[in-house]
Amino acid sequence: MYLILLAALAPLTVGAAHVLDLSDAEWTLKNDGLNISVPGKVPSHVHLDLYASDVIDDPYYGLNDFDLRWVALANWTYTSILSIPPPEDGGSTILLFNGLDTFADIRLCSQPVANTDNQFRQYFFDVTDIISNCGSSTPELEIQFGSAPKIAEEIANQPGQETWPWGIEGLFEFTHRQFIRKEQSDFGWDWGPAFAPAGIWQKAWVLQLNKDEIYVRNSALDIYREGQLNNLPPDQNANWVLNASVDVIGTVPEDASMNFKIVDVEIGKEMSNGSFSNITNDGDVITGLTILPADDYKLWWPNGLGSQSLYDITIEVVSGQGKSLSSVTKRTGFRTIVLNMGAISDEELAEGIAPGNHWHFEVNGQPFYAKGSNFIPPDVFWPRVTPDRIRQLFDSVVAGNQNMLRVWASGAYSPDFMYDIADELGILLWSEFEYSDSLYPVDPDFLENCRLEAVYQVRRVNHHPSLALWAGGNELESLELGLLTNSPEYYRYLHEYETLFLNTLLPAVYGNSHSISYTPSSTSNGYLSINFNNSIPITERYNNVTPGYIYGDSDHYNYRAAQAFNTSTYPIGRFANEFGFHSMPSINSWKQAVSKEDLSFNSSTVVLRNHHYPSGGLNTSNFANASKGMGEMTIAAQMYYPAPSKTDPLANFSAWIHTTQIFQADYYKSQIQFYRIGSGRPEHQLGSLYWQLEDIWQAPTWAGIEYDGRWKVLHSVAKDIYQNVIIAPLWNLTSGILEVYAVSDLWDEVRGTASLGWVSWDGTVVDLDNEVKEVDFTVGGLNSTLLATLNIGELTSNLTLNASDVVFVANLTASGTPPNSEATKTYTHTNWWTPTPLSSATLVDPGLTVEHDNETGEFVIRAETGTSIWTWVSLEEEDADEVIVTFEENGFLLKKGEEKRIRHNVLKDSGKKAGWETRVGVSSIWDNTLP
Repeated sequence: MYLILLAALAPLTVGAAHVLDLSDAEWTLKNDGLNISVPGKVPSHVHLDLYASDVIDDPYYGLNDFDLRWVALANWTYTSILSIPPPEDGGSTILLFNGLDTFADIRLCSQPVANTDNQFRQYFFDVTDIISNCGSSTPELEIQFGSAPKIAEEIANQPGQETWPWGIEGLFEFTHRQFIRKEQSDFGWDWGPAFAPAGIWQKAWVLQLNKDEIYVRNSALDIYREGQLNNLPPDQNANWVLNASVDVIGTVPEDASMNFKIVDVEIGKEMSNGSFSNITNDGDVITGLTILPADDYKLWWPNGLGSQSLYDITIEVVSGQGKSLSSVTKRTGFRTIVLNMGAISDEELAEGIAPGNHWHFEVNGQPFYAKGSNFIPPDVFWPRVTPDRIRQLFDSVVAGNQNMLRVWASGAYSPDFMYDIADELGILLWSEFEYSDSLYPVDPDFLENCRLEAVYQVRRVNHHPSLALWAGGNELESLELGLLTNSPEYYRYLHEYETLFLNTLLPAVYGNSHSISYTPSSTSNGYLSINFNNSIPITERYNNVTPGYIYGDSDHYNYRAAQAFNTSTYPIGRFANEFGFHSMPSINSWKQAVSKEDLSFNSSTVVLRNHHYPSGGLNTSNFANASKGMGEMTIAAQMYYPAPSKTDPLANFSAWIHTTQIFQADYYKSQIQFYRIGSGRPEHQLGSLYWQLEDIWQAPTWAGIEYDGRWKVLHSVAKDIYQNVIIAPLWNLTSGILEVYAVSDLWDEVRGTASLGWVSWDGTVVDLDNEVKEVDFTVGGLNSTLLATLNIGELTSNLTLNASDVVFVANLTASGTPPNSEATKTYTHTNWWTPTPLSSATLVDPGLTVEHDNETGEFVIRAETGTSIWTWVSLEEEDADEVIVTFEENGFLLKKGEEKRIRHNVLKDSGKKAGWETRVGVSSIWDNTLP
């Protein structure tokens, strides 16, 4: 069937061009050498089209990440027959691709059009002459994709090619990823597979423009305060500058002008309109700006800090005769967001803040505590990532009391709909260019490819108020340069690093935005200086540090379980950008990916799907390294909790899974508490983003949300400890001292009362002599305050307290004012601490019960006979295969005689398990002791 060229409009873009959406064309995917020819799609990947035609099994099933490597190592061709009328006199025909993954040879009517080599760039090609000389009204469009792993290897083996010392390339499966501009995790990572997919992975079109017509292919809106400079806090009383820039295919007439209109999305009211001044017209790009009154627009705030006020801004390009040539509408918001890395002031020193430099975010001039996690690619195959899927995930982010995600480098740049949803929900997206755990070439062609990629991406997303930062890449200074410190060629590698990440990427940001900060590496000591009189304003600090001073952000990974709760091993910094430990996904997730026979902790398939630690190559029997990661989970579970030993193999597997999740949540909770307490200590720590938010597939990983959206224990516990006002115990292993803090991330003072006490596992309240039972407190904005100090070593050594018999329970009730609110709110929080691991505690059956209240929709949980710790509400296993539910609270403590009523939210329900509410169960860590 031939597709007739349609007249259409690109989303939110108006122009006179005739547009053929290549998603509507019929495509064929083929490899003649393999005798494969199947229907294809756009957007898609080769694996997805082969799977749809039953040529291959589900790529995510079993060990298909190994078995399907032949797909990545082959070349593939997509073809489509198009019906394209010849252009009018003086007109043109253009091919426009928003994403080709990665090495594409494009041919039309058997004539070469172009070759591409960057997954992240937008490409457009004038094919007017080819169409005119084709001799056919139904030309064939052919796009041949080369094998990315093979081409990467060929590039690496070119004579005179750049090399680095062993270990600089973080090697997972396929090698040489640093030589190509493709999603780096496509070659493998320690939490995901290496499919190295190929295909037309984003939208594509054929455009036909008449003479003097233009088509908007990209645009940039930059909203900032007058006088604002990147990375520096602006004057919050200054007027707004709206700078608009439109990238077109075609030529903008020399006498063209630009108009704007701003509409409040919530009420549909037009707030202002007018013409731009300072017009700059380069033919393919036209830019203008206007000044907007400072107080005419409501501010956009992150989740929990205020409302997410949004505006539609329409930019119109108008000819000298007043004819509208094209227009584009973008939804945006008015806010400033700055990564403040400036020096600690004398006034701050006097307040007790340690000397050094800041490393925190400020929104609309207000420092805030960043609470969140790290976002990785939610799927190897991005065409499967839909707005509905991201919305479900981001709803869980908001439900989890998070306000920021670090969108990790070396996935893919976030699609527009992801930023749109983040704008709506108030989720700040710390964004990164796609470079990670490697150093990169700096030959001129590579640098120019990187520059064009960065310019396109910066301009594409700059209007989103959720955009929080551009970072050059992941762990480049802390890890990559750190590994080279003692190399005789260190300064050569340092120069090459700066050539890409300062001299190339920084101008791409600063040259296209005044409103966003840039840092070249995700984990670093920040800048040594910033001077806008220099062509490259930032000079990095690297290791130019002063003892006793605190700089930069930190990451932390320690897989020695014995040190997990030793807070002296945690880094003291201004901001924690990643930290974590891996756990198993639920048995329901495993059932999606492996056979019933493989449902055991140490089955070959389960172990080999664990890519921590990675094979470091194409080894398909990575038992040695993978078993280390499995062992780390096992040791931690046995060390801190009763080890399951159930007679039913599936029940035992499920119990072990759950125990690894409890340890993960326990460990993260300990670190998050430590970092949040740091907001009131000399480090003045103002952010913690744990690793990682979600899974890319079903396997042991650091995720808190599984591939299908199911919450692990971690996400529920992080939700609890990310509440605005918490009570937090801090245990010093060396001194034997337990400190108890009240912590608040509100901006104003909070007052309240804390109750402290000991409870035995059988439910008896334990009274101690001279015990502080109740404490009145005041805690300042973005601060913590010490409530009590307990000498645990003294209490246990003199037999005042039997460590194995008790749990320390702390409750807090406080009143305060939420940010950007005048209403007073009451905050409550409960926390606990055990003086001995639960593996050696004298646990008793807490006598848990659960029932569903049909009137309120709540689940009612009670502990009848003892103290329940790590209380877990869950669906019956077979119900959970068809229904995914999150509970308002989970993983909590319940004292004897207490009742907790919790609401729930259904994420997925196939309709096959009616009445699941009546079969919901409840367990605690005590259940691990049952056979």
